Amino acid sequence: MTEKKKHKQEEELNEPQPAAEEMPVVTAQANAECDALKAQLAEAESKVSEYKDGWQRSQAEFLNYKNRIARDNEMMYASMKGDIIKKVLPALDDLERALQNRPADDAWASGIELIARKLQNIMDAEGVKRIAAEGAVFDPNFHEAISHEPSDAVESEHVIAVVQNGYMLGERVIRPALVRVAQ
Repeated sequence: MTEKKKHKQEEELNEPQPAAEEMPVVTAQANAECDALKAQLAEAESKVSEYKDGWQRSQAEFLNYKNRIARDNEMMYASMKGDIIKKVLPALDDLERALQNRPADDAWASGIELIARKLQNIMDAEGVKRIAAEGAVFDPNFHEAISHEPSDAVESEHVIAVVQNGYMLGERVIRPALVRVAQ
């Protein structure tokens, strides 16, 4: 060891030690206070955990509520849109029937055809699709049979002819197609 280190150690040994009365005495009262503070801390931590848990549950419930309301609003909007379109479909049907029986080269027939095309374009823009039925296999989810007829040209349980077009809005059937089905 170097001399500086030796000298320092000797000084530490020679320093007077504090008397017993100067040393802090841990009493039963101090221990009781310490235990009480620890108990209060544990209680406060448990309340914090409880409050945090309740807050997180409330947040999750609120997010679920918002999502449910958004989903319900979306369904209500689609339902209202479908109801309005269902009311317009008979007018479109009438225009299509008028065009099927139109006289050749009449100016008014061209105007009616233009109106029918505009109405069909509006339906397409709103997501309304015509149900393809002629020649397809009869499906009660999309078709409504108004008659069963014997047919040599079409297989059994296939659509012979469409009497009234059916329409879908997205995945929802607004109006099923009225069809004649082969026996």
